[in-house]
Amino acid sequence: MATKKLQIRDLTLRDGQQSLFATRMPQKDIDLLLPFYEKAGFYIMEVWGGAVPDSVMRYLDESPWNRLRSVSAVMKGKSLLSALSRGRNLFGYKPYPTDVLEGFYAEAIKNGLNVMRIFDALNDINNVKESIKLINELGGIADGAVCYTVDPKFEPKKQSFFERLLGKKEQAPEKIFTDEYFVEKALEMERLGAKIITLKDMAGLVNPLRAASIISKLKQNVKVPVDFHTHCTPGYGLASAVMAIMNGVDILDTNIWYFGGGSAAPAIELIYVFCQKLGVEVEANMEAVSEIRTRLKEVRKSLKDFDLAAKSFPNDFNPLTDKLPAEIDAQFDRAIECGRAGDEEGMLAACHAIEAYFNFPKPNELVKNAEVPGGMYSNMVAQLKALKAEDLLDDAMHLIPKVRRDAGLIPLVTPTSQIVGSQAVNLAIDRRKGNPDYTTKSNEFISLVKGEYGKTPVAIDPAFREMITGSPVEKDYDVTSYKKPENPKLPEYGNIPLASNREEELLLELLPNVANPFLRRRRDEEHAAKAAAIAADKAAAEAARKAKFANITGEVFAAPMGGKIISVNVKPGDKVKKGEIMFVYEAMKMENDVEAEKDLTVKQIFAVPGEIVYTDEPIIEFE
Repeated sequence: MATKKLQIRDLTLRDGQQSLFATRMPQKDIDLLLPFYEKAGFYIMEVWGGAVPDSVMRYLDESPWNRLRSVSAVMKGKSLLSALSRGRNLFGYKPYPTDVLEGFYAEAIKNGLNVMRIFDALNDINNVKESIKLINELGGIADGAVCYTVDPKFEPKKQSFFERLLGKKEQAPEKIFTDEYFVEKALEMERLGAKIITLKDMAGLVNPLRAASIISKLKQNVKVPVDFHTHCTPGYGLASAVMAIMNGVDILDTNIWYFGGGSAAPAIELIYVFCQKLGVEVEANMEAVSEIRTRLKEVRKSLKDFDLAAKSFPNDFNPLTDKLPAEIDAQFDRAIECGRAGDEEGMLAACHAIEAYFNFPKPNELVKNAEVPGGMYSNMVAQLKALKAEDLLDDAMHLIPKVRRDAGLIPLVTPTSQIVGSQAVNLAIDRRKGNPDYTTKSNEFISLVKGEYGKTPVAIDPAFREMITGSPVEKDYDVTSYKKPENPKLPEYGNIPLASNREEELLLELLPNVANPFLRRRRDEEHAAKAAAIAADKAAAEAARKAKFANITGEVFAAPMGGKIISVNVKPGDKVKKGEIMFVYEAMKMENDVEAEKDLTVKQIFAVPGEIVYTDEPIIEFE
């Protein structure tokens, strides 16, 4: 019987650092790791997209294109390179016309990208179909990502005495996000041409039994490889990843040790131990992974100012050489046994004991119970702090289900998670002031309800849409109204354009507010370098000129005024007679014949036809 194999998509250089260190990893650190990544044998390395294009320009003053090129140059195709795209929104938050999508994808593939993972915050297939088509046409691999989310928790309203007396019960709303919902979205993407299907659990809300259920159904229904992507924030990540392996997942997203766990994906080292016990072969060179891990420890220390889990620095561990204590080794076995028996609580307890032993962060109970992404929760906290209304947090959290239902039961992933969270805060503040619900509305929430972000999983009530937008009619975003950002001319540098090539033009189109100052710094540097080069050339020319005249010992004929040499009629060794024309030069737009003032013998000539000479500069030295 053939050994089951598990392919790995390493997220360390993109999602790992984005989840834990706000995408602050500089190019110099990535360059340090790449020679070992070349040997690691990962099926896919996620290195681009997401927050990378914005953050490396904004915080590191580095080029996103150079980052992609540098990784590609070292990897030489030994691992596929992938990026994350929001479909019609690319890496931003608004829909773009097809020519912008095509330009960005074409440039990315030209610079070494292989796989584009494409998702839409609403799971609206219309928002991803154009990207899947373009990636395939351009020679890339389209990875269709279905965003996982959950139905809001049902909390029955308090009943009156008479309702209780009559035995009336409020019916829970129909479940929308069933296994069949995710399978159908995957099948639609596969029909459009997706070559990989990813169950993308951006908030880490897939519990182990649900992971088993959805992954097994995806494997039964789609023909392309199935990938599982999750995070460990609420404490499900490791157990759910193991359950996905046990139910046949083809590709698993992981991070390397010091960039794993917490708000990031599980660590490959723990997955490797589980796979050894399950008889599954991890398709990665774990010795090369150890080399990367050793260096990542110092990289993480250098990122301490941005470390979201600084108090939970994982203890050192090498699964190839370190022997586990018997009680921890037993927890790995227990987790597998519980998984096979469908004992979710036991499996989670065993995985949490493993993570605690290695000092990975504890499950975030607030995020787990609220069933919202960690980033959404932290944004709500920050918004309330800014408004000096922190005491409204519980109220705002309880209003999230209402806002979601009113807005079409949208999934919670960037940017919809931020829109819903912000609107829940507005709703809590409206109620405190005694205002009707939705008195305060963000522009983004209005656009969402209007239909500009795409089709919601459940149709929005036209009366609600009219209350929010002023019209009951759904209105899609019109990409024909898109206005390409201006590529301004820089008069101080001779009216050169700010963006000097197609790569830079695309950055200006996608992220104008960040790209503008970034590109301005590049032009300033180029001008400074050009000015420095000109100054250096002038200095070198002046030094050479002085050196040319350093050994003069005889009588000299010098230029009476500056000008250009037209012709030279003598050569070293010639004996010239008084009145003989030695050379002709142009000065003040007039040609001048220069005659010998007496009989002389030419020793050196310092000028040639076409050369510019300065006033009093030696032209001929005589014996």
